[in-house]
Order: sequence, then structure tokens, then C-alpha cells
Amino acid sequence: MKDQFFQYIQDLQSKIIAKLEEVDGKAKFLRDNWEREEGGGGLSCVLTDGAVFEKAGVNISKVYGELPETMQKALNVSSGKFFACGLSLVIHPTSPHIPTTHANWRYFEMYDKEGNIVDQWFGGGQDLTPYYLDEKDVMHWHTICKKSCDAHDAAFYLKYKEECDKYFWNTHREEARGIGGLFFDYLKPTSEKTVEQWYDFVTEVGNSFLEAYIPIVEKHKNDEFSDEQKEWQEIRRGRYVEFNLIHDRGTLFGLKTNGRIESILMSLPKHVQWHYNHQPEEGSEEYRLVDVLKHPKDWI
Repeated sequence: MKDQFFQYIQDLQSKIIAKLEEVDGKAKFLRDNWEREEGGGGLSCVLTDGAVFEKAGVNISKVYGELPETMQKALNVSSGKFFACGLSLVIHPTSPHIPTTHANWRYFEMYDKEGNIVDQWFGGGQDLTPYYLDEKDVMHWHTICKKSCDAHDAAFYLKYKEECDKYFWNTHREEARGIGGLFFDYLKPTSEKTVEQWYDFVTEVGNSFLEAYIPIVEKHKNDEFSDEQKEWQEIRRGRYVEFNLIHDRGTLFGLKTNGRIESILMSLPKHVQWHYNHQPEEGSEEYRLVDVLKHPKDWI
């Protein structure tokens, strides 16, 4: 399974990069192969200063070896041998009318001292962070998320949509990072679902990403915007940074397993602002967005 899933994320990385370069029409991804001293490595691909995308990263990694004691305690395991691989992407568009997006699909194995698999699971999801609220965009995004879930279990969409709303919540701000999507973790084989069935589900979600995001980009990439709208985008990006550095499990896992810092912090935007006690004007489009972020809703 680990070889099968790693091949899948390699192929998906190539597909997503090709599409993003096509849509941008100007910039190309820098490809950076790296190795991890304790075992494994990855390929980080980053685009900057494009015609449409200010910064985009589509990274894959495969790491293995001994799990640090801090992570053993967090996962409640006594053996430290592990394998993990995944694809993680973050796209920060130039225009404030195009949402930022993040997606991640990953697979994890734990082993006993003889090298036998004692635990295995999938995790991942995809979420959308708009700066101005276009309800048709949000409904399109959630419709694609629901379609990929419904192909496997009618209960999945609501379950993983709620998990997403709960996970991408900036508790110190009492607001969501964005308008959600899907989030799932610890998808383990059981008597009801085999590891192959979980693989089919996770890859279905991965395959749906471009269908969910690219139409939104194409719709807004030629929209005009003001300096004030750009400033608002950069202020909101500050909240994105706060979540990734304070709450995100992937960031914390990477830091605690001696991950590659450039790849871990790839998710951070190129331009961002923090203003003291900034409040949008009541009744404005900016205020309308924040109101939705403070009160997550069902979009379908």
C-alpha cells in the first residue's frame, strides 16, 4: 500500500503542477529534490510571482525511521518505527477575488520491532479560504466535495465537512480559517472498510481537487481589484499564517520529526500584514466574510 500510494501522489503532483502552470501562463514551478538524514526525502515544487498565482507550492514527501519520543507519546505507541508519505499543497493567488486553497492527502504506517505493520491509516482533505464571499463559488466547491464523498458513503460528506469546520478553527480568534471543505484523519482498516477501500476514497478526493478549484480561478482571474482590497487580502492572510504556525498538525509533525523547514513553511504567503485591532466596517463585503467565518454554515 505504501508503494501504491506514493506512486499515486507522484502522479497527482505532476498533474496538478501542469494544470497550475497552464492556468497561470507565465511562471513555472521550481523543482527541489531533498533528502532527510534519518530516512526518506521528497520533492518540493514552488511557483512564485506568476500572472495568476503569487505563490503556490505542491510538495510530496516520503519519510521513515524512528519516531521521536514526543510523537510516540502523541500517538500513544511504544514502538518508534514509522513510514509516512503525502502530498501537501497551498495556493496563494495574486487577486483577492480568488480564494487561497490548501489540500493534503497522506498515508502512515507503524511497525513493531520485527518490522510488521501494527497500525496504518490515511488522512487528508481540502479547504478553501476566500477573501471576498462569492456564494456560487462556495457552493461549487462543496458540491464537488460532496460528489467525491457520495461515491463511497452517503454519510461521509456531512461527517468530514463538520470535521473540517472543527479543525480549521482559529480558537484564539474564534473564527474559521475559511469556508471549509473536507477533513479526515486516522482512516484505518476495519471489518467494514478495508485499507484498499480507504485508498479508493482518499484518491477520489485527491482526483477531485482540480475540478473543485480551477473553475473558481478561471472565473475570477481577470477581475479588477483595488489597493484596499489587496490590503484586506494580506490582513486575512495573517490569520492563515496564525493557524498554520499555532494549530496545524502537519506543521507540528514536520517540526517534531526533523522535517525540512523550507517545505514545512512553504504554506506561508509571500506578502502578509498584521494591523492592530483591525475591524472591517459593518455592512461591508469584508464584514460579510468575517460574519460567515464566525458562524460556519451548510452550503448545500
